[in-house]
Parts: sequence; C-alpha cells; structure tokens
Amino acid sequence: MLQTAFRRIVSAIPSLIGVVIVTFLLTRVLPGDTAAYFAGPAATPAAIAEIRHKLGLDLPLAVQFANYVSDLVRGNLGLSLTTGQPVLQDIAARLPASAELTLAGLVLSLAIALPLGVFAALRQGSWVDHLCRIIATAGVSLPVFFTGLLFVYAFYFLLGWAPAPLGRLDVYSSAPATVTGFYLVDSLIARDFETFRAALAQIALPAITLAVFSLAPIARIPRASMLSVLGSEFIRTARAAGLEPGTVVVRYALRNALLPIVTTLGMVFSFLLGANVLVEKVFAWPGIGSYAVEALIASDFAPVQGFVLAMAILYVILNLCIDLLYGVIDPRVRIEA
Repeated sequence: MLQTAFRRIVSAIPSLIGVVIVTFLLTRVLPGDTAAYFAGPAATPAAIAEIRHKLGLDLPLAVQFANYVSDLVRGNLGLSLTTGQPVLQDIAARLPASAELTLAGLVLSLAIALPLGVFAALRQGSWVDHLCRIIATAGVSLPVFFTGLLFVYAFYFLLGWAPAPLGRLDVYSSAPATVTGFYLVDSLIARDFETFRAALAQIALPAITLAVFSLAPIARIPRASMLSVLGSEFIRTARAAGLEPGTVVVRYALRNALLPIVTTLGMVFSFLLGANVLVEKVFAWPGIGSYAVEALIASDFAPVQGFVLAMAILYVILNLCIDLLYGVIDPRVRIEA
C-alpha cells in the first residue's frame, strides 16, 4: 500500500508542475492592471509605474516566473494585496470553512442519494425508481447559485425559518476555540451547544444547496452499479443457496458495486469544491472560494495562484485516498498493484 501511495504521489508531480505553469500564465493574461487598481483612479502614471516596480510586474515574464517558483519552493505563496496578509496564512485560515461546508454537503447528499439509488435498483420501475430519476434530473438542471438564492428567498425572506446568510455564525455568537477549524466539531469538543446550534443553523442552507447539486451523480451511479451487479451469476448463485436477501444485497451486491460509487464520490467532491465558489458568495461564507473571487476582481495574482494550487493539491490527495480505498474494498486491486 505504501508503494502504491508513493507511485501515485510521484505520478502527480508533473500535474502539479503543469498547474503552476498554467496558473501563472493565465493570471498574467487576465484583463486589468494590478498596479493601477491599487494605486487608485487619481494616481499618476509615475505612481502606477512605481507600484508596478515594487510588485516586480515590470520584470520579464521569465524572471517573474523564476521568482515565483523560487518563493514556492520555500513555501512562500506571496502576499495578498487585498488583505495585506501572506497568502498561505489566508488560505490556512479559510480552508477549514470551505472543507466543513463541502463535507457537510457531501455527507447530506450521500445520506439521501445512496439509499435512494440502492432501493431504486432493488425496486426497478417502482415509485422509488421514478423518484430517483426526478431528483437526478432536478439536480442536473438547477444551477447551484440559483438553488442557493431560491433557498435564501424561501426560507429566510418569506418563511423566516433560516438565519441571515452572513457567514459561519450569527452576530450574537462567538467562534469556539480552534481545534479542527470546523465550528460544528470544535463547539462539540468545547461542549458549547449554543454555538453548535448557531453553527448548524448557519451551515444548513448552504450544505443543502451543495447536496441538491450533488444528488444527481450520487443517486444515479449506485443505481446503475447495483443493477449491473444484481444481474451477475454470483448473485443468482447466492440467492439459489438460500441466503437471506439482506445478506445478498449488503454483503455481496453492495460491496461489489462500491468501486464505481467511490470513484463517483471522489469526482463529486471535486465538483463541490468548484461549486463552493458560488455558494460561498451567495451565503457570505468566509471560505477560500470567496477569497479567490475577491482577489480575482482586484487582479490580485498571488491569492488566485495559491487558491488554484491548493485545489490541485487537495485533488491529488483525494485521488490518493480513493486509490488506497480501492485496495480496502477489493483485494484484487492490491494484488494487481
């Protein structure tokens, strides 16, 4: 297993190098002048040129890239001009908020879609199967930002059931002592149930928005995978041997159907990281997605490059975890590796 992990990490290095190069080039061809933006509308050309010189933007592109790579090797992602803080510090402070929201949406979606997909396969053509198809179609059809705005309008403005979409906590609550960076977990560790209820109320609507977005693939893939496995000869043999239906479904059918489901979960998690950018803006969630959007509007290169690199590293780690999980689910994968 360690050899497999090492091979996956080594094979991901060229991808990360490509991400660094492409991100650097894309940020340099984006419209807008960073120096002019931060100098202000009343700045003289001389003042703009001075700021451009201080930022190193007047250097040749190759020299800028060499300096960027040199800083990157030392663990320096640069300084954010919008916050005045090191990019690495900003990302470390905001990443737990994005991770908590993404995991909450994924867990909620998985709790609904996985049983629904399995039951749809077991009751093919029934109302459960039709419900699975309707949910999958709705999840694909509705843009995530539209779903978020619809939920805010319905549950906050009209019904008043949800708190104001103003971040991770309302104005009357204070953040718990940081242990994991996840407010739900940290408040439980501190036994601060009032803060836990406030954090749960704030994360509910954005998590449901992400869950609706991810319901379609999570519901459809288990259904298709289970239908394929249930038609296999070993399932018919197990049934002919007189095994209990629950044992056949859970121990034999579901376990053999897990590989495509796990692959789908990894893909959906990466999709949710991208959808977080829109959801965080709708709900004023202080994550790295909204941080990158604000930096992009201001033509602040360093946070955008740091955001893309962080997403690429998370994606590599996610794929590594999925590859290792394959070996746990199916021993044949370990033998082939």
